Amino acid sequence: MTDKATSDLWWKNAVIYCADVATWLDSDGDGTGDLAGMTRRLDYLWGLGINTLWLMPFYPSPLGDDGYDITDYYAVDPRLGTLGDFVEMIRTADNLGIRVLVDLVMSHTSNQHPWFLRSRRDRGSRYRHFYRWSDTKQAEPREVAFPGEQDSTWTYDDEAGQWYMHRYYDFMPDLNITDPDVLDEMHKVLGFWLELGVDGFRVDSLPFMIETVGTDAKDQPVTYLRSLVEFLERRRGNAIFLGEANVSPQEQQGYFAADGGDGVQMLFDFRTCAAQWLAHARGSASPLIGALESRRPHPEQAQFANFCRHHDELNLGLLSDDEREEVFAAFAPEPEHRVYGRGIRRRLASMLGGDQQRIRMVLALTMALPGTPVLLYGDEIGMGEDLSLPGRLAVRNPMQWSAGPGGGFTASDQPYRPVHAEGPAGYRAVTWPPSVTNPARSCRGQPTPSGCAARARNSAGASGASSTSATRACWASRPAGASTR
Repeated sequence: MTDKATSDLWWKNAVIYCADVATWLDSDGDGTGDLAGMTRRLDYLWGLGINTLWLMPFYPSPLGDDGYDITDYYAVDPRLGTLGDFVEMIRTADNLGIRVLVDLVMSHTSNQHPWFLRSRRDRGSRYRHFYRWSDTKQAEPREVAFPGEQDSTWTYDDEAGQWYMHRYYDFMPDLNITDPDVLDEMHKVLGFWLELGVDGFRVDSLPFMIETVGTDAKDQPVTYLRSLVEFLERRRGNAIFLGEANVSPQEQQGYFAADGGDGVQMLFDFRTCAAQWLAHARGSASPLIGALESRRPHPEQAQFANFCRHHDELNLGLLSDDEREEVFAAFAPEPEHRVYGRGIRRRLASMLGGDQQRIRMVLALTMALPGTPVLLYGDEIGMGEDLSLPGRLAVRNPMQWSAGPGGGFTASDQPYRPVHAEGPAGYRAVTWPPSVTNPARSCRGQPTPSGCAARARNSAGASGASSTSATRACWASRPAGASTR
């Protein structure tokens, strides 16, 4: 790949940072983070060497699923600010050289969305076809998304007199991707946010988004994803989709090249993430090397996104039962540490006992892997989770800016979520030497997560270096005597 092409494909040299506006910084003292607070701390990200910010959902929502149940695709939740605040945030990020990706859910809406309310009210409405309705309860498609919290994917609606499908909770009905009006509406949604300056979208739940269960399509091919990608490329040639699909290497190919055309530009590599934790549990790089070597070739413009933790549970579903138990025993020994029978709801620092050497090694390894690194907010300071919060919300606790009251997140005595500035949920284990004023610009200082950013930008993710050699090099550089258990 030429230098020019590498520059054009900016996502191959990105360092992505995931943050939630509601838990980032409260600028007005109401207890909830907001866009003004996000804007105020963008210079912090610049100092870390972050060049791409991924924002979790900030749209109007009843918050039944932490904002992934959307009621308006064209607005900002009033708790978090206005569209004007969003544009100011985008402008400030652009001035700092930080691109912005926004979370977008195109597989379902909230049951409070005006589309669904009109759909259930009138069978003759054009919105009736926006969702997957059936006169009978159809067979359950594979397993439910949230074992233990969800009994079925079909729910009867008294007002509509029919059953509707929902891959997730019953308050999040699935959209009918075979309906041309749904596709047209999603094109408008993409176009709206692109016009406001975003650089792409993190696409939630790709496998569920493109399936046609509960529609009239049956086995007919549906080019929903391909059409969305083509629209994105027409409207803004350098914008991207970062897709979420916890699937095998064989299945990944169907998302990089969709329906005979271009697919998503980036895809989270869940298999490599799970293998990394199995490697840490065993104290051997072999599982990770095996996962990297099993990666299938992908289009030149495409890229894998590597992560050691993200905003959901640490999903170990692609490991065998025995392998999953090994990781559980090492990093989630208590039942309250686990969720859905497949995942861990702990943050990086607490999984590693607050050990700085181990935290540094895991983050440095994530940076060194071939692909684009993705960091979860707070992991760079060794922040812990809050197990008093239900399910995956345990790792979505407020950012801790200081050890004072409210953790520097808010001045309110009624924060959006509990703030723990000290104790097990308040790890601030990772401290950097004062001499390293901007560690992201060099790899010569302490191995901070962002201090490895330059190495990541010049490693296999952009240049195509051997994944096996990169992995061996990172393990060889781990601190002498550092425990992996």
